[in-house]
Amino acid sequence: MKLLVTGGAGYIGSIVAKQLLDAGHEVTVLDNLERGHRNAVAPGAELVVADLADRDAVNSAVTAGFDGVLHFAALALVSESVSHPERYYRTNVGGTLNLLEAMDAAGIGRLVFSSTCAVYGEPDEVPIAETAVPRPVTAYGASKLAVDLMIRDFCRAHDLGAVSLRYFNVAGASDGLGEDHDPETHLIPNILRAALGLAAEVNIYGTDYATRDGTAVRDYIHIEDLGMAHLLALEATREGEHSVFNLGNGNGFSVREVIEAARSVTGREIHAREAARRSGDPPVLVAASDLIRSELGWEPRKPGLEEMVADAWAFAQAHPDGYGD
Repeated sequence: MKLLVTGGAGYIGSIVAKQLLDAGHEVTVLDNLERGHRNAVAPGAELVVADLADRDAVNSAVTAGFDGVLHFAALALVSESVSHPERYYRTNVGGTLNLLEAMDAAGIGRLVFSSTCAVYGEPDEVPIAETAVPRPVTAYGASKLAVDLMIRDFCRAHDLGAVSLRYFNVAGASDGLGEDHDPETHLIPNILRAALGLAAEVNIYGTDYATRDGTAVRDYIHIEDLGMAHLLALEATREGEHSVFNLGNGNGFSVREVIEAARSVTGREIHAREAARRSGDPPVLVAASDLIRSELGWEPRKPGLEEMVADAWAFAQAHPDGYGD
């Protein structure tokens, strides 16, 4: 298929674009490069530098003709979304509306959307199933939920076939591609920065949760496993239908366990500093991933924490300063 990957210069989008190319698809990446990296764009993919907020640029890109779209482009910093919600609604919701209208005009009938577990907020039950009532507590989560609902309505009105994948914590690296964010807010790359000596320590936010060691527990999924779910979802789209799947391992690892795994993998002493809880951080976020396993046949191939950390460590060592672009 001929596919458009929005946000394909970012961490997740770049690796999924590479997987699509490896599977024999033709790939065009659309990215404004504000937070993505030109050097992360998979060789063999065409790059169109454009912003989804620019309707004319989006229409121009989409009229090239595609069989489907995988939509990763978004702002995704939780703390920024709290202080500047307008950016998140304008970019995540407004940009997606431009994309959906352009897709409809061009007759593109397949969409896979990068959603998030942040739509659930602080859940009543764990593991979290797709039937959980969405109660986002940040503009980031709310903007993603708004897009999920908008996609649902486009499917009903315009016969779009779409799948929303609600990610939990993505980790690891693949084939020389990995995480390079500024600022970096994710736990594993920040731990590895401390292992490399680029940071003095890593912070543990909250040590008094009602968990097995007092620190927050999160569900981590290897980036390669996450990427393969997108390929399955692309094939599973059905005209006029919108499906939602949680994407996680179904296992939770505490912050202390992640730090210990990094110490084991790197062989480095990693200093950890205990700090106060962050507002809005639930004690446990773990996915119920039964639905995607049963309906799409997805199964994680790299569920182990140390394997995720090891792949991320290989990328961090090879790119201590990121992609350098």
